[in-house]
Amino acid sequence: MDRLLSPVDPDSIRVLFERSSILNYSMHRIYLSSSIFFHFDSLKKLQLSPNQLLVFSRTLTVETIEAPDGDNDHLYADIPKPAKSKSERKPYPTPMKILVQRAKQEREARKAQPCKLLEEPPENGLLVPELVGVAHQVYRARESILLGLSKLVNVIPVLRCRHCFEVHIGQVGHEIRTCTGPKSGLRNATHVWRKGRIHDVIYFPKCFHLYDRVGKPRIVHNESRKVKQLPAILELCIQAGLNLENHPTKRRTRPVYSIEGRIVDFELETNNKIEPRNLVASEDTGIDSSLDVSLTKGLTLKELSILTLDSWFEMISGVKKIMERYKVHTCGYCPEVQVGSKGHKVRDCRASKHQSRNGMHAWQEATVFDLLGPNYVWHVADLSGPPLSNDLKRYYGKAPAVVEMCVQAGAPVPGEYRSMMRLDVVPPCRDELDLVT
Repeated sequence: MDRLLSPVDPDSIRVLFERSSILNYSMHRIYLSSSIFFHFDSLKKLQLSPNQLLVFSRTLTVETIEAPDGDNDHLYADIPKPAKSKSERKPYPTPMKILVQRAKQEREARKAQPCKLLEEPPENGLLVPELVGVAHQVYRARESILLGLSKLVNVIPVLRCRHCFEVHIGQVGHEIRTCTGPKSGLRNATHVWRKGRIHDVIYFPKCFHLYDRVGKPRIVHNESRKVKQLPAILELCIQAGLNLENHPTKRRTRPVYSIEGRIVDFELETNNKIEPRNLVASEDTGIDSSLDVSLTKGLTLKELSILTLDSWFEMISGVKKIMERYKVHTCGYCPEVQVGSKGHKVRDCRASKHQSRNGMHAWQEATVFDLLGPNYVWHVADLSGPPLSNDLKRYYGKAPAVVEMCVQAGAPVPGEYRSMMRLDVVPPCRDELDLVT
């Protein structure tokens, strides 16, 4: 009894506390390791073959898909996200570090050899022979898309918001509140739909036509009213070897020189009037750039949609091949595009920070979709069902308007856009929204 009532030693209390903390720490480590091994054992039960991946869906289910190890498999692509703010610049396709290294290498090469003959086309003013046929192919594919869409618009309804650039493919417009037009706050960002046209489905931005893409690659501000404008994809095809009567261009037979970074052409002016046999024209190469309209006659709606969708992918692949050799520039803040080695000097930029640039565009390397301008729309799985709800927009997918229209007309869903359209996601009903986590 006296032993129990004896005063407690402070040192013994400290020792007991340290021992208990060590014991708790060891037990915590044992628990963590056991939980880790438990999850590892559970994952070993789901061990997959090396050519498969583990994917978690929105409904907390596990499914396997084959890894993209062939040409027929495609990577996952989510719906495109809009820019965070209007002042945000477009991302650079090529990292800035690589662009700086290229500029340094070009500067050093220019100092080592101030005067040199440019040998590689198209920098030397000549055409790339293997891309001449691709240019005609892209031109025919564009004409086929416009012809097919002109017929599909009469069957598949297209809706366009009166206050913004939102487009919807379907009988009834969606209820997703994403309108950014004037007085959208008074309408709770609800769209006001009207009937759309073919130019709402696909848009080709225009640029200035260059008669001499090497000798005079830039259009100054005072020449903006005199120089013709045409779709940028047509200008790209013309520079790659397509010949159009309404848009003449200069074709060279000899390469140009570069003297301290400036292009010098020693070809005589009389030699510029070259006979048609020296030009790379469609009739000389055996390539017919005209589109046979009779091919679309007698086709069903499904066959026409498949033909239009194939032309869409043919145009995209062709433009990618041409842009690997021919330069295209776009403004970092607005949709302005210019095909050529340099951007123009027309001061018509009205985007963010244009006052500091005196209206000049902030030119950078362009991508394929800067020339095509696909308008992404919400995918409608059931045309006869209710309109898309704003509360369920996280479960809906998107696709380019051309692809969505062709799919609704009967064309099979292309593999490149299956993940973007979220075909594997089943949206809940409106009364089941509170039950979904």
